[in-house]
Amino acid sequence: MRSTFSQIAACIIFSGAAIATASAGAAESIAAAEAADSAAARALLDRAAARYRTDGEAALAAFSRAGEFVTGDLYVYVLGSDGVMKASGGPSINLVGRNISDLKDPEGKPFVREILDGAKANGSGTVKYRWLNRQHGKAEQKVVYYQSVGDSIIAVGYYVPYASAEQAKAMLWRAVHEINQDQQAAIRSFNDLNGGFVQDDLYVFVIGVDDMNMYAHGAQPRLIGKYSRDLRDPDGKLFVQEMMRRSKDEDIAEVDYLWRNPVTQKTAMKTSYVKRVGRYLVGVGAYAKE
Repeated sequence: MRSTFSQIAACIIFSGAAIATASAGAAESIAAAEAADSAAARALLDRAAARYRTDGEAALAAFSRAGEFVTGDLYVYVLGSDGVMKASGGPSINLVGRNISDLKDPEGKPFVREILDGAKANGSGTVKYRWLNRQHGKAEQKVVYYQSVGDSIIAVGYYVPYASAEQAKAMLWRAVHEINQDQQAAIRSFNDLNGGFVQDDLYVFVIGVDDMNMYAHGAQPRLIGKYSRDLRDPDGKLFVQEMMRRSKDEDIAEVDYLWRNPVTQKTAMKTSYVKRVGRYLVGVGAYAKE
């Protein structure tokens, strides 16, 4: 019989002391980078709103081209209060002139309606949804700030493809729970893009303690079934061996190494949290933001 929610919570609380001993370095780095992105998005929104107040509709052209209102993956878009897209410096430029009131993100969230309703009720606000990041070529979580200026809504957002250390640990404990219930079903879920264990750069990997074979890898399925004891990072670090060695004595072992980020496709420092569960080593990691 599956554990109840209270039993799962008790397991997490019981293991909290072990988790608390893990270094907060990766989490602090990611949090600082996200704070900087948030501040940059708010600053761009303020500049865009000021320009719109001064120039009115003439400002729309500046918002829709490369220049002072497009910085990296930050850009401005403008909605009419009727839901018509007026301008965009990003992938949504193809929607300009169309009524997108009922547009939903890839997960079915009616984010445009949420913006329209929030602007009407409060004049400004924040909404989260998934949208195409053209720098990475995939839909990623986005945090958007918006404010009403006349009959228009000015919006700027930033992408959050990087999972935090806390999110990695939370997914690890979900994975541990699942593998304790049904090992084979859990491994199938870890390898399934729709199994609930692959989210942006966050995924589960599972290695056999005795045979050192890779049983699950949510980002690189080519590794499944491969002997993994001698895997090295670009600096030559035998990180799997370190995981196995340290997990013998530590409830949650924390191992740093270089690995390719599946979102950016770049090699970056990763901190993986690993735990032995029977004959398996289960791990989830978070990348340091570049």
